[in-house]
Amino acid sequence: MILDSFNIMGPTGNQHQCLLYQPLGMSYTEFLDLFPNKQMPEALLQRSMQLILLGLDYLHKAKVVHTDISANNILQGITDLTALSEIEDGEASQPIARKVLDDRTIYISRPMPINTGLSVLCDFGEARIGDKHKGDVMPGIYRAPEVILDMEWDSKVDIWAVGLTNWDLLETGNLFFARKDGLLNDEQHLAEMVSLLGPPPLEFIRRSDKCLQYWDENSNWKGSIPIPEQSFEIRERSLEGDVRTMFLHFLRSALAWLPEERLPAEDLARHAFLMQPGWLQVVRNSILDDLLR
Repeated sequence: MILDSFNIMGPTGNQHQCLLYQPLGMSYTEFLDLFPNKQMPEALLQRSMQLILLGLDYLHKAKVVHTDISANNILQGITDLTALSEIEDGEASQPIARKVLDDRTIYISRPMPINTGLSVLCDFGEARIGDKHKGDVMPGIYRAPEVILDMEWDSKVDIWAVGLTNWDLLETGNLFFARKDGLLNDEQHLAEMVSLLGPPPLEFIRRSDKCLQYWDENSNWKGSIPIPEQSFEIRERSLEGDVRTMFLHFLRSALAWLPEERLPAEDLARHAFLMQPGWLQVVRNSILDDLLR
């Protein structure tokens, strides 16, 4: 939420507009580093992603597509502003390292304390307004297949990214590697998708001529990179029993070749995996309390 704005003069005399937002805590990428094996507890993941999906539902109904969803752009809300006062007092008593140049001073950021506020989706710098779009969006390994293959895309690219972000937070490492010789590679990326989702339907293949670089007209893979031998069931190692079954169903509800087959944000927020009884009480009374000690 934007609270205010002001202008500052740049070194060349240009005016720069600055936006003042509500204060927020650390990103979920930083938050993840605090947990064993960098894996977020199931109950906290359920709470956080349900809130993000409800916010995403609001955006999509307003015809806004975020296009840049990842743990980097989910931040902790701050409910106790005294944490910020402590940072301010700490800077006054023990100033942090800085580099003084002729025209400016560069400061090292102070680490943010852990907060218990609601998760907040941030960074709308790459957002798009409208129903249908074309062009390259989304960061590397989070790109939806329709983006990689130069198809028209819509708000369902955000649903794809939500599925991948859920994996990032609960499992160890990203779902897709998508690199060859150390560089992001579309063919490698698509081969990994085939290994997890199966071959794309013919309807998907017909939506872009670029698909024929990787599949024949019957949706058979013809790329030079072999399809990896893997599945969601093989890769998932954090959950057991019914919860595991629900999590895999959640992933498949978000990660589908055809965008129209991905559940909308409103429905995904009510998925059985995110509706576990008592999850909010567990989070408030256990996980975050332990971290704050």
